[in-house]
Amino acid sequence: MRAFITGITGFAGGFLAEHLLASGDDVLGSSRRAEWPNWANGDLRRVKLLKWDVGDGNPPAEVATAVARFAPDCVYHLAALSIPSDCGTTDPTERAIQVNVRGTERTLDVAANLPRPPRVLFVSSSHVYAKATKEKHRFDESAPTDPQRAYGKTKLMAEEAVRRTAARRGVDTIIVRAFQHTGPRQEPRLMLPEWAAQFARPSSEPIQVKHLNTWVDLTDVRDVVRAYRLLGERGQAGGIYNLGSGVATRTGEILDVLLKLGRSSRAVVELQAGPEKYDPIADIRRLQAATGWRPELSLETTVADTLAYWRNTP
Repeated sequence: MRAFITGITGFAGGFLAEHLLASGDDVLGSSRRAEWPNWANGDLRRVKLLKWDVGDGNPPAEVATAVARFAPDCVYHLAALSIPSDCGTTDPTERAIQVNVRGTERTLDVAANLPRPPRVLFVSSSHVYAKATKEKHRFDESAPTDPQRAYGKTKLMAEEAVRRTAARRGVDTIIVRAFQHTGPRQEPRLMLPEWAAQFARPSSEPIQVKHLNTWVDLTDVRDVVRAYRLLGERGQAGGIYNLGSGVATRTGEILDVLLKLGRSSRAVVELQAGPEKYDPIADIRRLQAATGWRPELSLETTVADTLAYWRNTP
């Protein structure tokens, strides 16, 4: 398979590229700066990078030409403002619209204009769903979409753009609603790497955590990218697939694993202590029926590898 990845130098993009290469695929990628971060290994650094900020406009002519020459079988569209706080609060910022919505439209146009249009796998988010509650927190793909925050709104608008392009131009598309995923190399602005980075720093200051009584659906990014490739191969054209662990885990349980592995005596301060909360939990029966995918990496492995990464990061 020949794969073109937008946002290839990001957290999930790098792991996806590694998995595709290990599976024998040919890989081409684009990113805003077209530079690999320090964590990129030798195999990744041999992948050709194209410089394209999907939020700034259509790709330069040389990028469009390079993609056409590469002739991908599948386009994995990962380029996005993927940290929700970067997109605004209730209403999306203009930059969030340009990157997450217009950038998706531009990527679809690139694919549609190729002599042999590829499959386009668009990575959406569980944030498109309505607010989760204790009584209703497990969602399948037919659950109501009613995002309350800016990030989810941009992802839902991008989904609508995917459906329009598929209907109007006949592009083979798949929408993947990814639930929370994590692992080594993730920015320390998100839960597990934020905690792990604090544990890894030599300090006597308390470890600060936000809320220890939230139920989340958390999957290792390395499992997630396996599912992306399987859906690229086996997913139904026009399909929407939830991608998560399907398991509700309390954030306090995640901290307990980190405390055990970190062997630290530092105090822990909960910044927003309060009653339990629920994030959406994925019903993944559709994904499993299409691909046979199952998460393989345990929570303990994910936490251990994330902590080791931050202990080895200057």
